[in-house]
This record gives sequence, structure tokens and C-alpha cells, in this order.
Amino acid sequence: MADPEFDRRLTPARPDLAARQLEGQVAAARFVDGETFAIGAAIAPLRRTPHPDAPLETEALLGERVVIYDRNDDGWAWGQLATDHYVGWLPVAALRRSASEPTHRVSALRAFAFPAASIKLPPIATLPLGARLAVLGEDAGFAVTQDGWYLPLQQLAALDCFETDFVAVAERFVGTPYLWGGRTSLGVDCSGLVQTALAACGINAPRDSDMQEAALGKPLPLTGGPALKRGDLMFWKGHVAIVRDAESIVHANAYHMATAIEPAQQAIVRIADGGSALTAIKRLG
Repeated sequence: MADPEFDRRLTPARPDLAARQLEGQVAAARFVDGETFAIGAAIAPLRRTPHPDAPLETEALLGERVVIYDRNDDGWAWGQLATDHYVGWLPVAALRRSASEPTHRVSALRAFAFPAASIKLPPIATLPLGARLAVLGEDAGFAVTQDGWYLPLQQLAALDCFETDFVAVAERFVGTPYLWGGRTSLGVDCSGLVQTALAACGINAPRDSDMQEAALGKPLPLTGGPALKRGDLMFWKGHVAIVRDAESIVHANAYHMATAIEPAQQAIVRIADGGSALTAIKRLG
């Protein structure tokens, strides 16, 4: 069994099997080398156990890399995402060996991929913000990918081209349904919203709110400190919200069952009434 000091969410170790690089650090029956794959589905669920009805831990997006350490006979693969290091089970059908490194990412909330350079054709796929693609050329205002997909150039950005206001990115998600473990405009949770919005601005963030509270920004006093500033993060146990200005926040939450804009003080009181006090305010930059 993995040593208790290791976070199971970030440690590719089980009692029966662990990643080779953890040999000598954790206890496991055997240690194996991983194999790197790309996510070939628009959105792939990463689950806690290899079952379609298991809890959704997070989602992997098209073009992300994952190191796979195990597979079972039911079509599931166990591995670790390269970007935020989350560990879990993915459908084998969502994996592929990548021929080319991604060059672009989807910069719109959602983008349709077409079979040719025409928006009148039925789309092949719907890709979320942050999905990564290898663009080989252009044709009549479309980017042509290694898969032969055509995406409008307006909805893509080069991998090294980032937005500058992650709060504005989060605000575009207003109205998105709340989904535990979600990372896209089809469904997102509180920490998924923070992670995705920051990623659009070139800032890597951990996946879960407790990890984000520990890793991001500098702490501010909970009371008597400076006024809230756009881009501050507010944390409760199991929840995080993004400050829009001195008076309001944007957050994906189960109260609204959506990403919503809410007065900050109203949220603090409401969440406290539910038994959870504000634990931290962090300022980025």
C-alpha cells in the first residue's frame, strides 16, 4: 500500500502495482514502466475505479498526455495525467498514440470540428476550451489538423499564445451546469473552473481546491486586510471562488447548480450558514 504521506490523487501507486520511479518510496507487489499516450477523445472521464458509474475525479481533454501503467480486460487504463499529475482510470478507447505534438489549442468555450472547409457540413466533434490539436495547414479560413479535421481559425490559438485575464475566461462559463469533476463548458466544478481559466492564461494549477489553496498565491487576512481585488481566490473547505471585484465573485457551485456571479458577502454568509467558514483568501502574482 502507498505510504499514507502520499496523496493517492497524485501518486501512481496501488498495493498490487506502482510506477517504476516510486520503487523504494512506496510498497507495491510490482513496479512497472509507464507508456505515454495522447487523449484522442474530445473529453475523457478519469474515474476513481474502472467502472462507468464510478465517481468522476476529473476530465482529460483532447491532446493531453497521460502515462499509462496498467490496463484491464474491461477496457480501462490506469495512469497519470502529464499536466496536473492526477491519477485514475480512463477508457482505453479514449487513448491513442500521437503522431504529432500539439501546436494549437481551442480558445473558444466550444468549437466544432468539420470534415471539410465548410460550416454547412455536419460537425465531426465538439471540442472544449483547452483541447489541443496538431495543425498541419490552413484552408479557406480553417485550420486543418493531423486528423483531417477543419476548425475555424478564430476559435484556435497557438500553444504559446495566452489570454491575459483569467477572471474574464471564468466569466464566460456563467450558466454552465455544475458537474463534479468537470472541466468544460458542458459541465464544470469549482476547482475545474479555476484550473481551466488559469490554463487559458498559461498558468498551471493543481486540480482540486485543497491543492489550489496550498499551492496558489499569497495569503491575505480573512478580516481587516486589503479590499478584495480582481483575481483573488477565496477558499472554503472543498470550495473555491474567483473574485471579480471588491464586491462580487464568480464560481461553479452546487447551490446554483451552475457557474454563477454572486455578491461575495452573500456567498460568505450563505456558505457559513451551511457549516463552512472561509478558510483562506489568496492573491496571485
